[in-house]
Amino acid sequence: MEKKTERVIVVGGGAAGMMAAIAAADTAASVTLLEQNEKLGKKLFITGKGRCNVTNAAPIEKLFENVCSNAKFLYSAFYGFDNNAVMDFLEGAGCPLKTERGERVFPVSDHSSDIIAALVRELKKRGVEILLNTGVKTLLTEDYTPLDAKSKQTKRMVGVELWDGRKQFADAVILCTGGLSYPSTGSTGDGHRFAESTGHRMVACSPSLVPLKTGEAWCRDLMGLSLRNVQLTMYREGRKVFCGQGEMLFTHFGVSGPLVLSASCYYGKTKPGEKVTLSIDLKPALEEEQLDKRLLRDFEKNVNRQFKNALDELFPSKMIPVMVSLSGIDPEKRVHEITRDERKAFASIIKNLPLTVTGTGSFAEAIVTRGGVSVKDVNPSTMESRIVSGLFFAGELLDLDAYTGGFNLQIAWSTGYLAGRSAGGRKNEL
Repeated sequence: MEKKTERVIVVGGGAAGMMAAIAAADTAASVTLLEQNEKLGKKLFITGKGRCNVTNAAPIEKLFENVCSNAKFLYSAFYGFDNNAVMDFLEGAGCPLKTERGERVFPVSDHSSDIIAALVRELKKRGVEILLNTGVKTLLTEDYTPLDAKSKQTKRMVGVELWDGRKQFADAVILCTGGLSYPSTGSTGDGHRFAESTGHRMVACSPSLVPLKTGEAWCRDLMGLSLRNVQLTMYREGRKVFCGQGEMLFTHFGVSGPLVLSASCYYGKTKPGEKVTLSIDLKPALEEEQLDKRLLRDFEKNVNRQFKNALDELFPSKMIPVMVSLSGIDPEKRVHEITRDERKAFASIIKNLPLTVTGTGSFAEAIVTRGGVSVKDVNPSTMESRIVSGLFFAGELLDLDAYTGGFNLQIAWSTGYLAGRSAGGRKNEL
């Protein structure tokens, strides 16, 4: 029996949605891409501060290591369309790329609009029908008896109903509606509602890659101060759950910056009532004994100066009053009067500056969403629902999240590609 052309609808025109539509079209499927916004790639446009960190050029093993939730689920997706494939695709689409510190990959132009333009060109080249300002109200399904007696699929997709009541029919629907982060870009949780209404389990959503709120008042005194080459450790009920080295930033409510955003992935796993603390090592290159010798040298240079005026070579000027206060040493005390025990205690604070986490920023401040459609209800080899035949998922809608550095967009590209190939390449049902 000759296979008919599959009719595929992709809901959501972000990174995962555009890639899913392209991949589905490559199977010779007839593809329609529905986007509720006035243009495609609205969130993609603002990623990487408008530069668009499209992926990470690290070995594929590192990709898995940088996924915070359900990394094993991505085995087929990552190996089927890895970071090299993404880079080859985008450069082949006319968007040259470059690799920067931390193996982060950006367009040479530093403009995310060039990534979006390349994807739109590829969509049009493949004849994908793009409908903007077109939102989906609900999914259309019908009862279904699977050929495989072990299958849990009791429904199958027949299409979608649009905001205006019109119906679009299809053999397969790919949901790429994103999570809840940056709601101004259209990430309003519609996909979660669609999934839940069709019987899929949901993992509670929380902001991820998001600034952290802290209880210490002195953080406000350091607002705007950025620290480089520091080490940040997160503890949950005294157990270390994250440790990284890099850059962080103090804000009016707590801390932010790349290190903190990565640590926030693990705050999302916190249970109600659990105490979460941070420890900042301001001098990670020095062991405590080495730091003590460094302090002795600095103090010898400033032997007759007041303590508060002897720390210029150790800390940024904005940080000195805070460190003096936390040390417990009298600011007016002459350096030569500081005792060995006081110096040792001061070194300990430098190596372990404590903070208490009281919460996170909102979804509006989060780069990605933690939680979403449970991967237990999705076939990792195809991205097809185990509940509804012909329904596929890709991108941030799923319970998948990773560190900063291009890893979350790699998840979007890989799952979108796999979902598109799978949806477009389905065999006719007899």
